[in-house]
Amino acid sequence: MPALTVPDLTVLPRIPAPGLGDVVRPVRTVTTAPSGYEGEGFPVRRAFAGVDLRDLDPFIHMDQMGEVEYAPGEPKGTPWHPHRGFETVTYIIDGVFDHHDSHGGGGSITDGDTQWMTAGSGLLHIETPPEWLVQKGGLFHGVQLWVNLPRAEKLVTPRYQDLRAGRLGTLTTDDAGVLVRVIAGDVAGHPGPGSTHTPITLAHATLAPGARLELPWNVDFNALVYVLNGNGTVGVEQRPVSTGQLAVLGAGDFVTVQASTRQDSRTPELDVLVLGGRPIREPVAWAGPFVMNTKAEVMQAYEDFQKGRMGQIPAVHGAPTELQEG
Repeated sequence: MPALTVPDLTVLPRIPAPGLGDVVRPVRTVTTAPSGYEGEGFPVRRAFAGVDLRDLDPFIHMDQMGEVEYAPGEPKGTPWHPHRGFETVTYIIDGVFDHHDSHGGGGSITDGDTQWMTAGSGLLHIETPPEWLVQKGGLFHGVQLWVNLPRAEKLVTPRYQDLRAGRLGTLTTDDAGVLVRVIAGDVAGHPGPGSTHTPITLAHATLAPGARLELPWNVDFNALVYVLNGNGTVGVEQRPVSTGQLAVLGAGDFVTVQASTRQDSRTPELDVLVLGGRPIREPVAWAGPFVMNTKAEVMQAYEDFQKGRMGQIPAVHGAPTELQEG
């Protein structure tokens, strides 16, 4: 798992140990993501399936894309489609993904890069593997997270952020057994590059076998731990977790994750996403590519899309020109 790697963790800033009186966040639930297909048929794990939206708030949806080894001609993406009312965060661990949208955003991301698209008032976008990857095949693995926008910012002007791996905040633990990459928010005073409308923290941690992560966490945020690969435990209860499982945590001052001493030979380390944010606590009306506060607002979004008010497909060399609603 390349993502962003650091040859010598001992040179990184250290995460401070929990203080006297700090409380480990307990594990409330552990769920296993079902598998499915997205877009034109690339495999995903639906990380939040079966979890109450109130426990996820301010997040809406998350897919783990792959991990899959494509043969030549197999890589797939999504056709052009609309979004309104939230932000999409696409983090690529292995492989390459291209993005284009009707508001002028676009770029290609690879190991450890992130595309952060604020759909806001609405736009069209497309995500595809580059043509050379379609022809050649290869490993593909990433995550897409949907972050809700509060009512007052549902219709903000769309925005695109290209976050390169080299800009991520990088930290380690006292024993240098864990690499923490801060994508957005703040961990122990070290910020990530992602600029967010809704206050959140998003980090990717890689734990060596037997290593322990004790991560300070904003007491006003919820906290989720999703296992990208490997196995270990979460919380003071040392609740077992493994690939494709999501732990929803309760209140406390820090998050704790420990890697099992023995890992699968294919995935020799434990990789987790740790994420949380300040709950918005507003009604959610969600239908396909639109996340609003009321059903009427969703219906208005569909009407605006059908009447071309979310933009037109730009002329992008090599990109498909088909359009779908969700």
